[in-house]
Amino acid sequence: MEDLKDLTQKLLELNEEAMTHYKRVRDSGEKGDFYQEVKPFADEVKQYNDRWKEKMLLWAKTHKPKHLYPQQIMNTSENIEMTSVSCFFPETSYSRFISHHQSIQFVLETSMKELESN
Repeated sequence: MEDLKDLTQKLLELNEEAMTHYKRVRDSGEKGDFYQEVKPFADEVKQYNDRWKEKMLLWAKTHKPKHLYPQQIMNTSENIEMTSVSCFFPETSYSRFISHHQSIQFVLETSMKELESN
């Protein structure tokens, strides 16, 4: 269980890092270098995200939290992967990126609350 909290916290931090990257490329108008920035960041996020999704789905199945559903976990995992790449491209839709970022933030924070209450 502590590992799941750590994974959730790490994904919250990586979500904020994605926002930082996105703001930087939006301001500069320059895409992130694929091999120097995009791939290493996306690979790191994927490593944590895959473990989080698997463990969170198992946890949700056994604990049946009130405010968290398997479909939310799956959608959040997909959004995390998508934003980990799209944050390096200035042409990424601002409203879509912000929406995904906030959605990820909400589900991860809800997950943390549910984990702490069980």
